[in-house]
Amino acid sequence: MLDILDTIRIRAHHLLCMQGFQGYGYSRSFIDNMTQVVKDINSNPDLGVEIIAECDIICSHCPYNKEGVCERMPNSAQKVREMDIHVLRKLGLKEGTKGRVKDILGLVNTKLKNSSDIQDICGDCEWKEKCLWFISRNV
Repeated sequence: MLDILDTIRIRAHHLLCMQGFQGYGYSRSFIDNMTQVVKDINSNPDLGVEIIAECDIICSHCPYNKEGVCERMPNSAQKVREMDIHVLRKLGLKEGTKGRVKDILGLVNTKLKNSSDIQDICGDCEWKEKCLWFISRNV
């Protein structure tokens, strides 16, 4: 469990994924880790977070993470980084921005409201049909 004084590094697009997570994932280890990260974040709204565009605490248990690089498909690492950069731009943030998780998630949910923004970011995501965050914004 994370301490309230800790700062965790989260890739930008995971700010969306964490809010829509329902227990699906790439492996049991990934699911268990994501469940714990979401629980820690939800129970510690003042937790510090640094927004990044590279592998993070969630990626650490992904079976496709090979030494900090997504190797799911030949272009996965580049595609995921581009998604992170896209989220950062839409939020008006720079890579490395730090803040409290409740403030960052508040910004996400304020800035990313319309369905065209959501489609633009999540359009190719294989999890969007199971993601509560995506579904709630595309009704």
